[in-house]
Amino acid sequence: MNYDVKTVEEYLNAIPKDRRPFVEKLRDIIKENLPEGFKEEISYGMIGFVVPHDIYPNGYHVNPELPLPFINIASQKNFIALYHSGIYTSPELMEWFKKEYSERITTKLDMGKSCIRFKNLKNIPFDLIEELAKKISVDDWILQYENSLSKMKNK
Repeated sequence: MNYDVKTVEEYLNAIPKDRRPFVEKLRDIIKENLPEGFKEEISYGMIGFVVPHDIYPNGYHVNPELPLPFINIASQKNFIALYHSGIYTSPELMEWFKKEYSERITTKLDMGKSCIRFKNLKNIPFDLIEELAKKISVDDWILQYENSLSKMKNK
C-alpha cells in the first residue's frame, strides 16, 4: 500500500493501528543499530533509510535526484515488509540471513529479492533485524551498490 505522506510521523499515523507497534519497533531497532551516516526519511511512500546526497551525491541511478536507498519499512495490505538492498547485492549476507532466520523462527521465510514479508507479526525476528542493521556501513553499502551497478552495465 502506498500512503501519500511527507513525514515518518504521518506514515505511522496512516497505517492500521494494529500494525503500528510492530512498524515502530522495527523502525526503532533499525535507527538504533544502523551505522552512522544513514538518514531516515519517507522514501518511495514508506519509511526509508537512505544515503543522503551530501555523502553520495550521485544518488540512486534510477533517479539521481533521489538519495541512495538502503532499507525501507512498509505496511502492505497483508503483511509488513522490510526491504534491505544490501541483501539483494550480497549473496553472503543473503545466505547468512536465511540461515539465521531458519534457526530462530519456525515459520518459513517469505522473501523476494530484497523484500522480507512478515505476515504473522508475532514472528518478526527483531533480534535478527537488529543484527542485520549493523552489518553494512554507509561506505560498504556505497561500494556494494557501485559494484552491482558495474556488473549490470557489463552484462
